[in-house]
Amino acid sequence: MIEIRIHGRGGQGAVTAAELLAIAVGFKGKSSQSFPYFGVERRGAPVQAYCRIDDKPIRVHQNVYTPDYIVVLDPTLIDSIDVCEGLKKEGTVIVNTHLSSEQCKKKLKSKQVGEVYTVDATSIALEKIGKPIVNTAMLGAFVNLVDWVDSQCLEKAVNEFFDDKNMADKNIAAFKGCCEIVKV
Repeated sequence: MIEIRIHGRGGQGAVTAAELLAIAVGFKGKSSQSFPYFGVERRGAPVQAYCRIDDKPIRVHQNVYTPDYIVVLDPTLIDSIDVCEGLKKEGTVIVNTHLSSEQCKKKLKSKQVGEVYTVDATSIALEKIGKPIVNTAMLGAFVNLVDWVDSQCLEKAVNEFFDDKNMADKNIAAFKGCCEIVKV
């Protein structure tokens, strides 16, 4: 089973990112689940969203404690919490930041950090969507790193998720914009 934890702040689309990823892998014939973790927080408070992916039905219904992948939508979170808590030894972290992977790795609070990738998804989202909502942009970077889902499935998921065709097109442009600029 593959487990992903997405860190963001309320209103940045972490929950939507997990949902879109779950929908996209469904197009590859895989089982998936996505769900959020937050309390009574408001817009701007730290939130987490989870996604599980497997070739067989998923029967686990709990938070993701030992993720294979961590996606960080808001770079200020790496200064305030241990976003890498529980990350598997061979785990991968992708962070929305203008920093290089090495600079970001030094800022992460955890000693347990596998591969770290960075991408300035905020700039792409501002350019393509007109707002600093980076969820789909970060998913574009993320699908570039894995082989179990691809950009065609993500595009199909975005088109299915968004009722507004213009908004779907903007989000597709954002994920395509980030897909090839992940910095290692």
